[in-house]
Amino acid sequence: MEPRPRIAVTAGEPAGIGPDLCAIAAAGRFDARLVFVGDRAVIADRAARRGLAFDLPDYFPGSAAPRSLLHLPAPAPVTAGRLDPANGRHVLALLDRALDGCRSREFAAMVTAPVQKSTINDAGVAFTGHTEYLAGRTGTARVVMMLVGGGMRVALATTHLPLAAVPAAITREGIVETLRIVDRELRARFGIDRPRILVAGLNPHAGESGHLGREEVDTISPALESLRREGMALTGPLPADTLFTARLLEGADAVLAMYHDQGLPVLKHASFGHAVNVTLGLPVIRTSVDHGTALDLAGNGDIDAGSIGAAIDLAIDLARREQERADAHAAAS
Repeated sequence: MEPRPRIAVTAGEPAGIGPDLCAIAAAGRFDARLVFVGDRAVIADRAARRGLAFDLPDYFPGSAAPRSLLHLPAPAPVTAGRLDPANGRHVLALLDRALDGCRSREFAAMVTAPVQKSTINDAGVAFTGHTEYLAGRTGTARVVMMLVGGGMRVALATTHLPLAAVPAAITREGIVETLRIVDRELRARFGIDRPRILVAGLNPHAGESGHLGREEVDTISPALESLRREGMALTGPLPADTLFTARLLEGADAVLAMYHDQGLPVLKHASFGHAVNVTLGLPVIRTSVDHGTALDLAGNGDIDAGSIGAAIDLAIDLARREQERADAHAAAS
């Protein structure tokens, strides 16, 4: 087994704090070979502004260097804090290179710094987020966004949708597929033998037996019953306002929230700046930070690099567990 997995770390939006995070992470202690994917001049400039050295060697396939840089130049000059749509496609090129490396097993996992969705869209590319983009690039029909932090794992049934569009997006088939992915990934990648999952309702009081909405009665409960018959350990649908209490959480391995702002505010309140975004269901391991580009802090602000550090650490753990599974399978065959 590779003792130090090779992890690709993308720099994200060049005008944001992604290059700063790369500069800080390059000076950190991680039990892995880190390959930073970005523009050398941009990352070196942010490092210099923060009094850090950034003299990593160029990356080449098979490199054993503990830290290296895969240089992909930004096509337009970069000014910290100032967005430029001319660099929108550059951000996607960073993702594409890291993803291609993961799919070919050149990299064991990828960690992504934040991107600016508006700039990518202004560059003429329809883009709603890392999660959806990576799903499209890998031809994955359904992926699940899950954040890890504050002693919680919170997965989402829907992601970047207007709130008005959420009820129609909650379907029995969608809930079933999402929970199957969460259950499978918790077993395979997190090493949990029989995951215990709490499932939130969509409506206040989980619909109050249909008086405050029918989604729990008509959609969520039937989906959960069908999965319980398959052996999954599911509790719900539960009212979201009491689901995140210590008594319930201490007996759970994960929570499934129905929409983005139902579950994530609680987790981020408990762990903002140190939580990790994990994409479940992909054929590769991908983790990310729990925050945005913070344009006002790029190059000179006081930033907390806790989330990028946690994302790298979790990627390393997941990569090692996947390698152990592969080695065990090979030994048994």
